[in-house]
Amino acid sequence: MSDELVPDPSRMRASDADREQVAKVLQKAHSEGRLDLHELDERLGQAYAAKTYGELVPLTADLGMTGVAVPQPVHQVQPHQPHLPSNRIAGTSGPSTSIAFWSGIDRKGDWVVPATHSVVAIMGGVRLDLTRARFVGQHTTINVFAFWGGVEIFVPEDVTVRVDGAGIMGAFEDTTYKTPTVPGGPEVRITGVAIMAGVEVRRPKRKKLKGHQRDELED
Repeated sequence: MSDELVPDPSRMRASDADREQVAKVLQKAHSEGRLDLHELDERLGQAYAAKTYGELVPLTADLGMTGVAVPQPVHQVQPHQPHLPSNRIAGTSGPSTSIAFWSGIDRKGDWVVPATHSVVAIMGGVRLDLTRARFVGQHTTINVFAFWGGVEIFVPEDVTVRVDGAGIMGAFEDTTYKTPTVPGGPEVRITGVAIMAGVEVRRPKRKKLKGHQRDELED
């Protein structure tokens, strides 16, 4: 095959997962003092706006840290997920981002959570309710970037949650440990950074609805 027929890998389209991987590296670099707050904000904006691998790679090239690798085309096989309860399985991925800029987003009901979901709250609020959500896989990562905003994530008892986000004049608060988790369900990791912002992870308040098998989140 001639060189003319081989596409330039750097011009390949980047995925949401690729952009999130770069964002995580940038956030870690900031926590280690490699980037100041202005540089972090600038590069995060470039990362979320990037379309190709060629735009993503330079954002972490000078950090001495692993960012995103330009892949070679491969045939990907979706792994079998035998442990996910049938009522939580979804074949089609849902929205990959929840972005609130001077606004608010309330995502609830029977929505599908992809393997990676990005939450950006800049002077706004995001509310994610996983009570009736379905998942495309056993493991899900929710990456949060909050600046002068607030994020609420409601996690029911049949979803295992792990919170390891970092707060900069802000905080990640997890109160789900107060209620036992039912084993065998999907697992959700909540990570990211909260700058002068708050991220709250808690169990939903429930109320019984007549004629419904499952409880609903109480507003």
